[in-house]
Amino acid sequence: MSAYRVASRYAKALLELAVENNELEQVHGDMLRMLQYADESPEFLDAIQSPVISSEHKLKVIHSLAGKQASPLILKFFDLVSKKGREGILPEMGRGFHRLYNEHHGIQKADVVATIQLDDALRKALKDIVKEVSGKDKVELIEKIDPKLIGGFILRIEDRQLDESIKSKLQQLRLGFTQNLYEKKY
Repeated sequence: MSAYRVASRYAKALLELAVENNELEQVHGDMLRMLQYADESPEFLDAIQSPVISSEHKLKVIHSLAGKQASPLILKFFDLVSKKGREGILPEMGRGFHRLYNEHHGIQKADVVATIQLDDALRKALKDIVKEVSGKDKVELIEKIDPKLIGGFILRIEDRQLDESIKSKLQQLRLGFTQNLYEKKY
């Protein structure tokens, strides 16, 4: 079975348990912290994915990073993941849990790539576009900066993309010049 499917099943089970125990917000915060560790620390990611390091050592690392403030439910979840030897896909479980959390609360995730840091007015305008396209009231906007765009932005909402970058406009213009619409064909 693929890692994505396994991670999705664990994430779904964790979400259901968290909702049932009224610990959804705390579990979500704990999983976001774990995702942050995985994204910011390649050493942590290497450690939990290493076949050489034992599950007990991996569990100790995970528990120490989770800290004393972690919910008992998430600690039990980490114990189960370790017992089953699935520590290596913990980041995928975290991403799956975050996706399910957003679905549960009706939050639409959108990615925006711009050349500069967005100001509040532009951020609000982009959120309004996402709300209109998705039909959802809440928006999680993930901002990235890419100076190669020259200007403008690229907005991605699930499988849709709105490309208003200068780079893409120049590419379209270049493509338009390759076609000679005024040449008479015989």
